[in-house]
Amino acid sequence: MKRALFFFLAVFFLIPLCAEKITFKADSLRGTAGNNSDSTKMTGNAFVKTETMEISADEIELSGENYRYITADGTVTGKNTESKMEFTCGRMRYDRQTKIALLEDAVHLVDTANNVTADAQIIDYNQTTEIAVMQIGITLKQKDNTCTSAYAVYRKNDKMLDMSGNPKIVQGEDTFRAQEITLNLDTQEITLDGRVSGTVTDSKKKEEPKKDAANPTDAKTDDGQKEQKKSTADGTAKSDAAQNASNDASKLPETPSAETKSASTVTGDKNGN
Repeated sequence: MKRALFFFLAVFFLIPLCAEKITFKADSLRGTAGNNSDSTKMTGNAFVKTETMEISADEIELSGENYRYITADGTVTGKNTESKMEFTCGRMRYDRQTKIALLEDAVHLVDTANNVTADAQIIDYNQTTEIAVMQIGITLKQKDNTCTSAYAVYRKNDKMLDMSGNPKIVQGEDTFRAQEITLNLDTQEITLDGRVSGTVTDSKKKEEPKKDAANPTDAKTDDGQKEQKKSTADGTAKSDAAQNASNDASKLPETPSAETKSASTVTGDKNGN
C-alpha cells in the first residue's frame, strides 16, 4: 500500500505548476494525493527538489492547489540551483508560484557568487528579483566589511546593501554609523545618512627617532673614531718631537773626524820639510 502511494505521488507531482516538476524522498509519508487542496507530509530525512530549489529538513509538507506551497521544519537546508544562494534555518515556507521563500529561526544565508554571508532571524527571499529582505539581529559579512542592523535589504544582482535600525559598518579598523547606510559591495563605497558618526584609523606608522644608547653600533663607531683621533694626535706629537730633535742636532759645532785630523797632520809635516 505504501509503495503504491509513493508511486502515485511521484506520478502526481509530475503534473506541472507552470510546467514545473517536483521530485521527493523521505523515510515516511502520510496524507492523500487525490485532492489538490489536501496536504501531504513527509517525515524523516525529507527532501524535495523543484527545477530551481532543493530543500532538506526533518519534515516537509506539500499543500495548496497543485502543491503550490512547500513548508519545511527542523534543520532546514536548501539552495537555489540557479543563483547559487544557499541557506540554513529552523523553518521555511516556499511559494512555488511567486518563487518567494520565507526563512525563519536562526537563518544563515550564503551568496557564493558574491562571497557574502548573512545571519538574521527572518529573511524573505525573492528568487525572481534576487532580493533578500532581512529582519532582526542582522550580521552581513563581505571582504573586510562586517555590517550589523535591525533591518536590511540585500540586492544580489546590483551588489547593494541598504541598512536601517541602528546600522553599523566595521571596515577593517574603521567604523561607520548613521540612521541609514548603503554599501556598494562591488566598489566598497559607503553612503551615510542621518546622525553620521565613526572613527577612521591612519594606516601610516609613526617612526620614533633613534637613540645613541639604543644603538650599540653607533656607540662603537664613535669610540673607534675617538681612538683613531687620539692615535693620530699621538703620532703627530711624536713626529713633531723627532723633527725638533733633528733641528737641535744640526745647530751643534761640527767635530773633525779621525780621517780629517790625520790628513791635516800629514800635510803639516810635509810643509816643514
